[in-house]
Amino acid sequence: MLISTDVDRAVAVIRAGGLVAMPTETVYGLAADATNAAAVRRVFAVKGRPVDHPLIVHLADPDHLPRWVSSIPTAARRLLGVAWPGPLTAILPRASGVLDEVTGGLDTVGVRVPAHRLANALLERVGVGLAAPSANRFGAVSPTTADHVLHDLGEFLDPARDLILDGGECPIGVESTIVDFVSDPPQILRAGGVPVEDIRRLLDGAVDDASGPSRASGMLASHYAPACAVRLVDNADDASALRAGTPRSEVLDLTDDLVVYAHDLYARLRDADARGVGTIIAVLPPPIGLGHAIRDRLFKAAAPRPH
Repeated sequence: MLISTDVDRAVAVIRAGGLVAMPTETVYGLAADATNAAAVRRVFAVKGRPVDHPLIVHLADPDHLPRWVSSIPTAARRLLGVAWPGPLTAILPRASGVLDEVTGGLDTVGVRVPAHRLANALLERVGVGLAAPSANRFGAVSPTTADHVLHDLGEFLDPARDLILDGGECPIGVESTIVDFVSDPPQILRAGGVPVEDIRRLLDGAVDDASGPSRASGMLASHYAPACAVRLVDNADDASALRAGTPRSEVLDLTDDLVVYAHDLYARLRDADARGVGTIIAVLPPPIGLGHAIRDRLFKAAAPRPH
């Protein structure tokens, strides 16, 4: 069986060079021993992910950072001291021993300490950093349940050496916020589970929006995309008007509760595909709190898709 709740079995899989789809507070990640080049290469193969797209290394404890990074700027220490464990990824200068397979050949590495019971148990027991992008095919909707992972990757995983660790639904439902601390001032590369406003407050406003080349997960124009088309509107009235002229369409509007919107977003998109919906008409939330992350995912889901 691919799906299990047995952390000890997951530890054995990682130590044997296999892959474990592990739950986190954000989404499920497809984890490999970040010191095992062959295992990391399989992550890219199973996902269909371009090899120059860097992965995020998940750690059991902030004290493990020196194994992975060569320096920690003051701004990073301030923010990580508050945000970890939690849905924040820091881009920092890589240590000399970090594999190119993990960093996409860049001089930086993304690291985070998750806040999920099973992820933390796996990380503590396995005793090594785990490189883990989202556990889905590249560019598609991220998984927030073990069944989502099985649907997306079941045919690509080997039950004899891989595992899906079932931790139920991910509580947040959108990915971590990514902050690049190599830039001066730091840049927010991806909105996520830690609100942008909190980051600006904790760094006394000394932070910029993303600029420059793609260098972290989720920075491509098209990402998180379901099979159905996604159209974006600003309010419920516009959604109703657009639906009247769009066959096989449904409205997605959870703007009255942004926590629920974030938690349910990917599941709603997946459900629409399962039911053969042609177009999702999504009402954009306000750009506050989790609204930043939801808007980012919706804009990318609605963007023109590469062939």
